[in-house]
Amino acid sequence: MLRRQAAGVSDRGLRHADVVRLSRDTYLPRDHAADLRTRLPAVLLTAPPGTVVSHLSAAALWRVDVPLVPADQPVDLTVPAGSRARNRRDRRLHRSPLGPDDVVRRWQLPTTTPARTWRDLAAVLDAPALLAVTDQLLDVLCTPEELARALAARPTGSGAARARQVLSVADPRVDSPMESVLRWLLHEAGLPRPALQHRAVDGTGRLIGFGDLAWPDRKVLVEFDGEVHRERRVFVTDLRRQNRLVLEGWTVLRFTSADVLGRPRDVVATVTRALRR
Repeated sequence: MLRRQAAGVSDRGLRHADVVRLSRDTYLPRDHAADLRTRLPAVLLTAPPGTVVSHLSAAALWRVDVPLVPADQPVDLTVPAGSRARNRRDRRLHRSPLGPDDVVRRWQLPTTTPARTWRDLAAVLDAPALLAVTDQLLDVLCTPEELARALAARPTGSGAARARQVLSVADPRVDSPMESVLRWLLHEAGLPRPALQHRAVDGTGRLIGFGDLAWPDRKVLVEFDGEVHRERRVFVTDLRRQNRLVLEGWTVLRFTSADVLGRPRDVVATVTRALRR
């Protein structure tokens, strides 16, 4: 990475197809500009002292996938409350107090903890995306108690009500962020809470299949089919499993992101009808 003034490089020397200008006086080789681990230190070069990586950028450092958010986002930084720094095209600044327990080093960079990152994201994400984040955090990085403490530290203000609602629904037993989005859609519609990753058995106790969401008492099973389900091997396995389930009296419903994002009312109506049957 380069800061033009510090490196003594001329403007003409930086006008090259292989060099990308992040913001004023900060440049990266084009091949590395999309790599967050390279881009973050470059942006922090011109950030004020005490700046911390936060929000969506912190989530990326913690390897949390945030759905429904465009990939091309500026770096999120939390700066000291009194800082006069402003947003630039490569960075989006936030101002809120950070306690000593809110910050750790991740990839050698000052970063908000997973729990603090969750509370910050509650203020900027819609509920479906926040549920996906919460499910992932609970799977590896946080306990429900840690998230509850993060909420108790900021019990009011932007995102507090949303964080409270999502935390009551969150569950780490999910396979994908879009599955969480589907689950929130059904929850918001008032449908009964499903069992997650349900293992269906026949009358002899033999496993015949499993599904992302299930209502065993009504023998309704819902699966979210992501990209992996288009692979031939997975597709064939899915069909065989579905046939076994249908023969045992299960109703099997399968949805894709095109359904969940493009036809949410139809998804809710379809699941509702199956449950009423």
